[in-house]
Formats: sequence, structure tokens, C-alpha cells
Amino acid sequence: MPEQVLRDVPASAVSRLLRECLRAAIQAPSIHNTQPWLFRLRTGALDVLADRRRQLRALDPDGRALHVSIGAALLNLQVALHARGWASRLLLLPDPGQRDLCATVTITRSTPPSPLGRALAAAIGRRHSNRRPFAPVPVPDADLTALVAAAMAEDASLLVPDPSTRQGVLALVRAADRQQRSDGRYRTELAAWTFPVRGQADGVPPSCSGPRPDQARVPLRDFGLVHDGHRKSARFERAPTIAVLYSRGDEPADWLRAGMALQRVLLTATARGLATTLMTQPVEIPSLRAHLVAPHEPRIAQAVLRLGYARPVPATPRRTVASVLLDA
Repeated sequence: MPEQVLRDVPASAVSRLLRECLRAAIQAPSIHNTQPWLFRLRTGALDVLADRRRQLRALDPDGRALHVSIGAALLNLQVALHARGWASRLLLLPDPGQRDLCATVTITRSTPPSPLGRALAAAIGRRHSNRRPFAPVPVPDADLTALVAAAMAEDASLLVPDPSTRQGVLALVRAADRQQRSDGRYRTELAAWTFPVRGQADGVPPSCSGPRPDQARVPLRDFGLVHDGHRKSARFERAPTIAVLYSRGDEPADWLRAGMALQRVLLTATARGLATTLMTQPVEIPSLRAHLVAPHEPRIAQAVLRLGYARPVPATPRRTVASVLLDA
């Protein structure tokens, strides 16, 4: 039990530790930077809950992207605990009677942090979605191998397609993007999360939306589509390095694990000096997602990533720890 493991640690110190690690958790990426998570402190543990008020009803009616986002926050939380010298136990969906209780993270014992754990923790604050052009430089095979291993560490698969397959994946992203742009509900929802309000603590502000995407080369989601559609375009890389993340299943627990795998991949990329962007449009449309088939094994596509080298970009805003922390 956590009370026995932590009997020599003052309760105030444990609470302070968990609050500090929450600062890392809430830096995780989330769909439209909705930050759809809430946390509840308990003795030596944290409950992680879905904030359904922040679910995207048009883009994410089944909550898949919401759970993937929460999974990314879970990975950050565990990485932050490990870097501070604590091991933790994770239970996903621990109570079927509480639909919004996604996970419980319990501190189990002290443990020396590994060099990899420290590197991932240091990358949390530097990882930002980069929607700007990348340098026309290939990503080394050693880095791609490390990213594949990062996904495997969380029971996921990361496929880096060859040039011919890459064109097919990009074509699916373009098709999905066109379909979403023509959907009035999608545009209304996008507008709600990209409206420039001074001091806003969520969403994607103009400073982070990047230049107008070059759909012929790199079909990024256009976060300036509604409010800033006339901004300048830029010259994007001709042959972007992309990867597709796959999970074993397609239920809420699988979505949470996929989010953890995605975040481990993103942190590993950041630690190795790579910039990253998510291009998740095709996994948001079932008819197109079905074409993102994993070779040789029955796996389900959960994300498409773009990888490369670029100048640093500003961070998207974040809610405070106090605003996401529920009373026990």
C-alpha cells in the first residue's frame, strides 16, 4: 500500500511532489490544445479523469482523441515521477462504474532515475508542436530506430513508410483535410478553439498556428482557417519524413495506451533534437482511417506524425495546476 511505502515521507512532501509532477503532466499535447483532463489527489496517488466539457463533439464524438490526449498526460506524469526518483503503478480505467475515471497513478517506491528517464523529463518542457517548414534534411536511421523502440516500450507500433507509401499516407491526410474543411460543424468547432483572446489558457493562438499550410507538400491542419485565413504561406519541405502510430485495439484503454506511446515517441524525438507535428486528420474519419493499414499485423492507426529539423516555436498556453485539480 502507498501508506506503507511512504511511511517515512511526510504527507505534505508527497502532496508537493505530485503537484510538481502535475506541472509536467499538463504540458502534454492534446487535440486542439483542449487539455481535456482533470486530476484528484489522494494519499500517495492521483486519479486522472476526463473533462468531458472539453471533448470535441464534431471532430471526436466517441472520445478517442480525448483519451489519446489524456494518455499523453499520463506518460508525462510517470516520466516526471521517475525523474524525481519514484516508481509508480498505473491502473487504466480502474472503476467501470466511473466512466470518466481514466486512470489512477500510485507512487510505489523510491528508485534511482535512469539517464533515459532524465532525458525524457528534460524534453517535456521543450516539446512543442511545430507547424512551420522543416529543413530538407533526412532524419537519421538511428533516430528513427529510437522512435520505433519508444513506441514498442508502450506496446504500440511506429511505422516509417517508404517513399511510395508515404505519398499514399499524405494523400489520405489531404483527403481528410478537404473533407473536414467542408464540414460546417468542424469549422465552427475549430473557430471556438482558435479564437484569439488575450490571456486564454487553452486552444491554438495565432502565434502557434504557423504559416498557411502548403497542402501540396505537407497537409497540416490549418489552425488559422477561420480567423486568419489570409496569412502568408511558406515553402515547406518537398519530401517530409512521416510515421504512423498503431495500437493493438481500438477501445478506451487502447486509446489511453496509444496516447502514452505517442508522447514517449514525441519526447524521444525532442530529446534527440527533432521537431514534430501531428497530422491526425485521417484517423478522425473512419472511412479514411481504414486505409491506414499496418502491414503484417492487425493494428489500428491512431496518429500520423511529421518529423524533422526546424527552429523552436512558442508553446501553446496551458491551464494552471489549480484549475485542473479537483477536491478529493
